[in-house]
Amino acid sequence: MRKKEIKEIKIENMKYPNISQGYDENGRLYEFKGGVLGQRVRVKAQKKNKIRVKAKYLELLEHSYLENNTSHCPNTDICGGCAYQKLAYETELMVKSMMVKDLIRENDIDIEGDIRINQAPKNSGYRNKMEYTFGDRVKGGELILGLHRQNRFYEIVNPIDCNIIDEDFNTIRSEVQKYFRERKTSFYHKNTHEGLLRHLIIRKAHYTGEIMVVLVTNSDESFDEIRKKLFVNFLLDIKTKGQIVSVFHVINDSVADAVVVEDIKLLYGKEYITELMLDLKFNISPFSFFQPNVYTAQKLYQKAFDLAGVDESMDVLDLYSGTGTITQVMASKAKSATGIEIVNEAVDKAWENAKLNGIDNINFLCGDVLEEIEKVGDQFDLVVLDPPRAGINPKALEKILKIQANKFVYISCNPKTQMENLKDFIKAGFEIKDFEIFDQFPRSRHVETIALLTRDEK
Repeated sequence: MRKKEIKEIKIENMKYPNISQGYDENGRLYEFKGGVLGQRVRVKAQKKNKIRVKAKYLELLEHSYLENNTSHCPNTDICGGCAYQKLAYETELMVKSMMVKDLIRENDIDIEGDIRINQAPKNSGYRNKMEYTFGDRVKGGELILGLHRQNRFYEIVNPIDCNIIDEDFNTIRSEVQKYFRERKTSFYHKNTHEGLLRHLIIRKAHYTGEIMVVLVTNSDESFDEIRKKLFVNFLLDIKTKGQIVSVFHVINDSVADAVVVEDIKLLYGKEYITELMLDLKFNISPFSFFQPNVYTAQKLYQKAFDLAGVDESMDVLDLYSGTGTITQVMASKAKSATGIEIVNEAVDKAWENAKLNGIDNINFLCGDVLEEIEKVGDQFDLVVLDPPRAGINPKALEKILKIQANKFVYISCNPKTQMENLKDFIKAGFEIKDFEIFDQFPRSRHVETIALLTRDEK
């Protein structure tokens, strides 16, 4: 079997969201995931054709001239959670904007006016949810509660002073790690599938300061009611700026390296935390979806509302509505708003939040957009789209394009799939009247985009 070539490559271009490009000494193009513009890296060739070589990132050899931010996280080069820690924030915005604009050009999409990138109101301490894993850094090492190391399945990084999360997250994680270390509590081993501790999830509502903690273990009976009460008392004694108002215990015996909820029990406090957004209240349960950066999400949803030009005469359809955040924002001014979402728990939470906010000109349907869209008819003044990363199912898009609305607002967490859908809108006679980028995830490679589409009067 022919040995795969290992090459040193300088990254000369980047494609959204995470594809680096560079050339070897023979002028052959290499593409691989990872890296930052200007870095010199070592890669291993995987697949070749006449045009390019698909490769695997191995290691960093030389930092980029762009990496001049000295206040970065101490785990930058091993954690892998944040690609742009060493870039000045202005440089990060430039790189992200450049990649999205290149994506638009590659898809031959015509957009009127300049494409603006909206910076995040906060580029540190913004995340409102973290999921940590119990493990170790080296085989047989002491317990670490942290994040998976980049390209190392078994190794866990101790994320000291992580700067994209609120300080309460760092405090709780560190104290919980210390608590279980002192008690020499076993953690789950992926190869033997033995050990008690698996994950710790922390959620915080930034505007109310309410904190939720979720401990995930296997079903080991040694973690009995007494140990659970002791753990809750320990948590409540931790000095935090916010207040822990909810503690859950989840049992997960699945062999998968993920949080699989086989049983869940409230150990203390409320079943949810409450967050504020655009003068509305939202109750967040342990596993309900809520935008991880409430500060940028507010700007994004306000932009959607402004582009929509909603008034009291309009009926709004919100597809892929999740927990109904945008649906409620639109309903606050519209004649009516209807949301369609496939996840049952999200729909239940949407109804609960609408009731909490006293909104009654609203309706939610639980089911696949492909099927449910036929039940609501095609007479709407505005359609809002916020699909999952995979974009809109082609068959569902065919039905969406038949809705009589003259205005669509398309929000996307994946501009790559959004471009494919926008081409279909253009073929169907729509024009892109506005397009903006929002930096929803500072220090990471990801952004969100929003497009206003109107029917071409011609």
